[in-house]
Amino acid sequence: MNTFMNTFTKSRISKLIIGTSLSFTMLFAAASVTLPAPSAYAATTTSTASKIISTGKQFLGVPYKFGAKTGNVSSFDCSSFTQYVYKKSGINLPRSSKQQAKAGKYVSKSQLQPGDLVFSDTNRDGVINHVSIYIGNGQLLHTYRVGIGVTISKFAGSTWDKTYVTARRVL
Repeated sequence: MNTFMNTFTKSRISKLIIGTSLSFTMLFAAASVTLPAPSAYAATTTSTASKIISTGKQFLGVPYKFGAKTGNVSSFDCSSFTQYVYKKSGINLPRSSKQQAKAGKYVSKSQLQPGDLVFSDTNRDGVINHVSIYIGNGQLLHTYRVGIGVTISKFAGSTWDKTYVTARRVL
């Protein structure tokens, strides 16, 4: 019986040592796995957003014209403006603000980042009729009325905020 107990105890201790060793090996192996840095994607997105915003700012003051033709840079309406500046960064958007509001993925107002599209229903008739580009610091880059043209507006408390419908991330 004594030999049996010694063998049983030794076997049990061996299993405990092997199990503990395997656990530590797995722990240290998992800790050494290198995952891709999430900042690489964020840096690319930030760079693209900066390019879009920079491109859009080049058109500050360009006149507003409802129904402006796609690709025309002598006048824009809100959606031809966003379509044009995003295309310059290789991102294709549909022509109308209503169609653009279905592109990309939803983002909440509280999570807006530079480069996100912000959609409003300024007529308050339940139909999206305006799009602007969130540029950070609570500001929008857009065009919306004859006599104003492409401009930068404050978002919080503005008409665009009060008639806000949704926002989309297309980057």
